[in-house]
Amino acid sequence: MSLGPVMLDVVGTELTAEDVRRLQHPLVGGVILFKRNFINNSQLKALTTSIHEVRTPPLLIAVDHEGGRVQRFREGFTRIPPMREFGKIWDSHPKKAKQLATEAGWILAAELRAHGIDFSFTPVLDMDYGDSLVIGDRAFHLKPQAINDLAFALMQGLKKGGMAAVGKHFPGHGFVVADSHVSMPVDDREFDQIVQHDMQPFKMMIDDGIQAIMPAHVIYPKVDDKPAGFSTRWLQKILRERLGFNGVIFSDDLSMEAATAGGDVTTRALAALNAGCDMVLLCNQPAMQDELLANLTWSISAQSIARLARMHGQKHPPSLDALHEDAEFVQAVHQVGQVGLQEGELFN
Repeated sequence: MSLGPVMLDVVGTELTAEDVRRLQHPLVGGVILFKRNFINNSQLKALTTSIHEVRTPPLLIAVDHEGGRVQRFREGFTRIPPMREFGKIWDSHPKKAKQLATEAGWILAAELRAHGIDFSFTPVLDMDYGDSLVIGDRAFHLKPQAINDLAFALMQGLKKGGMAAVGKHFPGHGFVVADSHVSMPVDDREFDQIVQHDMQPFKMMIDDGIQAIMPAHVIYPKVDDKPAGFSTRWLQKILRERLGFNGVIFSDDLSMEAATAGGDVTTRALAALNAGCDMVLLCNQPAMQDELLANLTWSISAQSIARLARMHGQKHPPSLDALHEDAEFVQAVHQVGQVGLQEGELFN
C-alpha cells in the first residue's frame, strides 16, 4: 500500500486500537507527533517503532521541532535556541552564526532520527518584522540574505543528521500580526512587495534544493481571495511554475481557525489537494479525522508518492547513547547550548 495524502496525529503515548484503525486507512501517509505523545526517550522510540510497523512502506513520522518555544520534546533532548538567536549572531559574526546553525540542524536531526522520526517541519523562512503574534523569534531575521544563509546552514545540518528540510510558511507569514491558529490573517500588500521581500528566502532555498514547503494559512487578497494553502495561483502558478519548486507541498493544519473558511473538513482537504498540496495535515480532531477518511475521495499521483518517499529519514540513525559518546556531537551540543544564554534566556 503506497503512502496516502493525509497526515494525522495519535492520541497518546502508545497506539490505541482506534489509532491503528486510522493509520491503516489507505488515505493516510503520515503521523505528526506532539508534546502529549512524549514521556521519555525509550517510550518515544517504542511509539515510533509501533507506528512504522503499522504499514509497508512505513508511514512518515514528523514533528514541529524548530527550537525555542516550538520544541515538542525537551527532557532528554538538547535545548535548541530560537532561530532569532542565530540571526543576532549573524549581524556581527555571520560565519560563526552559519556554523552554529549547521550544528543546531545536525543535533536536531540526529536526536530525532535516533528516536525513529523522519523529519521536522523546519526551518521557518518567514521574515521577522517584529509584529507577528505567531512567528516572532521563530524567524531568523528580517534580511532575506541572513535568512537564506542561516536556513541553508540549518538544512545542511539536518542533512548530516539524515533528515529533509521543510520551509514554512510560503509566501511569508511574518508581515501579518494575526495568528492563523485562532483567526484569519490577511496581508493586503501588493504582489510585487511580497515578491521583493518575503518570497526571496523561499526562492533562494528552492534554488538551494529544499525538499519540502508548507504554505501559510494567510489570505493575500491582491493575489487571490483564498489562503495560500488553498490557492492554485499560489501553489501551481507561483510556487511550482514561477519558482520551479518540485518538492513536497504540505498543507498547514486543516483544523486551524484560518482553514475553516474552506468549509467542512473534506471540502478543505479537497481544496488544498486540488490547489497543489501533496499531503494535508489534520491535527487534534479525531472525530474530524474519521469524517475526512470516510468522505474524501482522492487518487494520489505517482509524482506525489515519489516526492513523499524522499521525506523518509536517511541513513541508519545512531542511538542516543552513541551520539552522546561522539566527541564531535558533544562539542556541537556544547556550542549550541551557549547560544542565547549570554542574554539571560532560560529554557522553560
